[in-house]
Formats: sequence, C-alpha cells, structure tokens
Amino acid sequence: MPASVCVIGSSNTDMVIKAEKLPAPGETVIGGTFLMNPGGKGANQAVAAARLATAGVSAGTFTPPTSVTFVANVGNDVFGRQALQQFEREGIQGDFITTDADEPSGVALIGVDSRGENCIMVASGANARLGREQVSVALTSITDTDNTVVLLQLETPIATVDHAVRESHARGMRVVLNPAPAQGLDPAMLACVYVITPNETEAELLTGIRVTDEVTAQQAAQHLHEAGVPKVVITLGSRGAYISDSTGDLAPVLVAAPPVTAVDTTAAGDCFNGALAVALAEGRSLVDAVSFACKAASISVTRMGAQASLPHRHEVDTLPLLTV
Repeated sequence: MPASVCVIGSSNTDMVIKAEKLPAPGETVIGGTFLMNPGGKGANQAVAAARLATAGVSAGTFTPPTSVTFVANVGNDVFGRQALQQFEREGIQGDFITTDADEPSGVALIGVDSRGENCIMVASGANARLGREQVSVALTSITDTDNTVVLLQLETPIATVDHAVRESHARGMRVVLNPAPAQGLDPAMLACVYVITPNETEAELLTGIRVTDEVTAQQAAQHLHEAGVPKVVITLGSRGAYISDSTGDLAPVLVAAPPVTAVDTTAAGDCFNGALAVALAEGRSLVDAVSFACKAASISVTRMGAQASLPHRHEVDTLPLLTV
C-alpha cells in the first residue's frame, strides 16, 4: 500500500516584514517590505510533505505517491477559510481539520533581516484548542500503521502532543518529533519517539549541552538516547544535519547541506521535517532521508516566505547527492 504521513499541528497566517535589520527592544525599524503568507509549523510541514510526496522513480523502482493528512484547528474567519482552500489546493487530506467557532485562526508576526535571519511572535488562537479526542479520531482512522509516519511539533497544547506521541507509538506508527518552539519534554513521552529533530538551540534546551560542533552534537544526542529516543537528528543550519542512532544500525554521521545564499530562513526547519517524514514513509534509510531533507531545506532558504518557499519534488530530485 502507498505510504502515508500524518501531520498534527498548528496553522497560522504569517505577517512578514523584511528589513535591513531586526529591531532591538524599544527600537522601530523603518523601510521594510510587507508580505502575508500562510504558515504555522504544522501547516508548513504538511504542505512541504504534500509537495514532496509525489510519485518518483528510484533505482528503476516506481515509488507510489505518499498521502498526507493534516490534523489541526483553524478559526471561523477569513484566515481560516483561506487556509482550508490552500490545503485543498495542495492535495492535503483535511477531514480532521476543525473550524473553531469561538477562537480566531492563529497569527504569526515575523521579522526578517538582510541576512535571512528571523524573529517570530505567535498568537495561537484556535491552535490552542487542538484536543486529544480530535487527535485520537484521526489516528484511529489510519489502518496501514506500518507504513505511516506521524509528524508533530510544539505549537499546539503539550498535553495533546504527548497524547498523540504515545497513541501513535502504541499503534505501531513511527513518530517524528520536531521539538519547536523549544521547551522541556517528559522523558516518558520521548521514549515513544522514533526520531527527534532539534536544532542547536532546541538541543541545548532539552539536554543542557551547547551544540557547537560534532563532539557536542554527539554529547547532546547521547543525552536524548538516554531519555529513550533511538534516533536523533540535530539540524545545524548551513552545515547540514548530525545523525546519531543508538540502535547500532548507523555510526554517527554529519550530512552536509548544499551551499546556498539564504534570503529567508523562515520555515526551513519545517521544510526539513516534512521532507524527512516523506522520505522515511517511502522506506528510505535515515541517512538518505536526512540527505533528501537537507536538499529540500536548502532550496527553501533561497526564497521568501513560509509555505511560498517550499519546493516541489522535481526540484529536490534534480539536486546532486550530498556528501556524508
């Protein structure tokens, strides 16, 4: 049967200002360019997965398309209606997206400087009401659990994330957890995660170890292994991603990222995670999946916006293999 990816998470509308620099506290920066785009970590990852989950040919073997389902809440407002239309256009299965009658859709205010760095403030709105029952209904509907990857982030209530991780694991599905925005996590929940994908900042918050190189990346990964996570992928921005596997299947390895000139890093991590989930669902090895994800993310940072920057499958497949 075709593989599937189930993304559980947030949907926002991003209001972006690109300026020469990000303002310091109390400072106003004049002269920026304004953009408004669909966003939210969950929605970004779902769109990334949908654009990359097309049929392909690898080593002469046909790979059927991977289906992508999104579980989320939006508000009964113009932003929510636009989001639902966008998901339909992208081919995302939206049976488990609920329109909240009381809360507005989530909104993110994003500043981007001339180097592509960003700062973000989020008003969660309907995202904060994504509940356990809604998630359970969605997970119960999945019949081919062996070929399903469940992808989560931390922009929805942590109790819901915890429930989703544990139930997915109990049903035999592989869980990819992107621990962003960073916060402390219950070790009992981490023990149900298949792959965790922190960036350097998130890895430090989770482990107390400042990640600056491969040595400290391995120290942080070991801390997460001891918490019960078998596979750790620490994203290192332009340097690529560091992989550590406690199962003994794979020696620690750094997968390099293609060299590019970044104009906006918004949603680069979301692109990486959506791509990783698709590649794992297709049955790729972890190294191959991370390589695919690094290529996808490297394309996204060369474009402005969140979902607007996310590449399609043919763009990623035409890039050369990355060095390991």
